[in-house]
Amino acid sequence: MPGFREAVLASGGGGLFGWGGKQGSAPTPFDAVDRRRLAGPSGSHPLAAITIEELVRRSSDGLDGEITLESPASIVIGEGIRGRLALTARREVRARAAALRLVGGLLTEQQRSREERDSKGNVTSREEWVEANGRLFEQLAFTDVPLPATLAAGQRFETEFLVPAPRLGPVSAHLGSAIICWALDAQWDVPMRGDERIAAPVDVGQNIDYLRSGAVTFESGAMFDAFGVGGGSIAVSPLPPARAGSEIDVTVNWPGAGGGRGARLELQAHVDAPNGIKGLVLFSAALDPAAFRGGATVRVPIPADAPPTLAAHGVGVKYRLRALVDRAFRSDLAIERAIALM
Repeated sequence: MPGFREAVLASGGGGLFGWGGKQGSAPTPFDAVDRRRLAGPSGSHPLAAITIEELVRRSSDGLDGEITLESPASIVIGEGIRGRLALTARREVRARAAALRLVGGLLTEQQRSREERDSKGNVTSREEWVEANGRLFEQLAFTDVPLPATLAAGQRFETEFLVPAPRLGPVSAHLGSAIICWALDAQWDVPMRGDERIAAPVDVGQNIDYLRSGAVTFESGAMFDAFGVGGGSIAVSPLPPARAGSEIDVTVNWPGAGGGRGARLELQAHVDAPNGIKGLVLFSAALDPAAFRGGATVRVPIPADAPPTLAAHGVGVKYRLRALVDRAFRSDLAIERAIALM
């Protein structure tokens, strides 16, 4: 089955990025990707061709080193981040201050256009494209992790650290047309010259206790096992939230499904963002309409790169299971329910 980002790319016609000399922008330290890759033709999704990991610029010119995490897997909201910083100065560094920070970045695609007009105001040409731009929405400095403000050329420095993950998130998520990302960023504030830094991506994952606390708002029924809709019901096992990369059993009981040329069950994603995506089909299984009337169970795989259900900083993603009956010369019949992913 296609992955989430693969489905997003296909919905936008594939990759033709760096198109027409356009380019986007991203904040430090999420600026490692060539800015031309952050733009594409109208209708495209250039962010879908970029991973969160390749966004992070790992070191500046004056430092050679890395930040390694003790547990490279996802860091859960509200827990700790333990790791080690090791570096060697390629040149002398004299900074006003140095600090280890946890920074959160948001990149979103926007649709752009430009017109040229003649002396009478008539449009003579019009150009449309998509570009991605970003900003930092969080910068948490950890003053209890001491970093030397001055480093001699060739000097080596190492330290261990234990810092908190974001208490309330948001989680790391690649939404295809938007990205929420986190990084640990050791920054040396150097006057009259560019800052020096060592950085590493941090995958912030969802906390199931936080989800079930009611602090996150879901669509009606998204966390239920069975949910009645439109004279039928759609049940999910195991109990949501479903995990990316897992499989769920979906049972549709729809006595009033009626007849038609065919039927199908779909898993759809809806991305809420400036360049949003509606009705992105991640899975589809063809059935006979009679199967819905008698009760049909379908095993539905969740893409391993599917972002968790979320709504934060003006972007979000939600998922729906949709049962449809295709009727000749008439509109389709459909029932659907929300499902939460993590």
